[in-house]
Amino acid sequence: MKIAIFGATGNIGSRIVTEALNREHDVTAIVRHPEDYKLEAPHLRVAKGDLFNTQDVEAAVFNHDAVVSAYNFTKGAAPSTIVEVTVPLLNGLKQAGVKRLIVVGGAGSLEVAPGKQLVDQPDFPAEFKAAALAHRDALKEYQKEKELEWTYISPAAYIEPGERTGNFRTGKDQLITDETGKSHISMEDFAVAIIDEIMNPQHIRERFTVGY
Repeated sequence: MKIAIFGATGNIGSRIVTEALNREHDVTAIVRHPEDYKLEAPHLRVAKGDLFNTQDVEAAVFNHDAVVSAYNFTKGAAPSTIVEVTVPLLNGLKQAGVKRLIVVGGAGSLEVAPGKQLVDQPDFPAEFKAAALAHRDALKEYQKEKELEWTYISPAAYIEPGERTGNFRTGKDQLITDETGKSHISMEDFAVAIIDEIMNPQHIRERFTVGY
């Protein structure tokens, strides 16, 4: 398949690129500064594109089978950009005629009990709250979309570099925890889940989550 990936230089995005290439897909890494992109590999193309510009999105994703947005706000950008980017991203895909979209989201909007979300718990880390709330607002925007075949994937509460095991559990809107109560997933296995969903869609126009 031909897969375009925004946020390809990030911790999660770079692992999605690697996972897709390892499965012999044709990958386009869409970045603002192609000259700074270091990875070179067969089946990898690097393209310049600004996720906040509808025409850039359209041009970058044209003639692809699926698009992954692994955007997360960086230093100097406000968490609200997570919501702002939904408009040019969705419109750009529509103009390009690409139906399939995978969005890397946040864990904060997952339920820890009926009607109770992780981000609203008193012990939720203050430094991550603004971003978590923005991811929740972005999810609401995607949920309004009826034309594109989008999927929003939330990681476990803790996602960090680790091993690619290929063994994990999936769920819908509830936080996944292990037998000790810990909610975690490696970035490598998170990337596996994303490419699995592209190859074998199970969650069209809905959110799902991944954890051990």
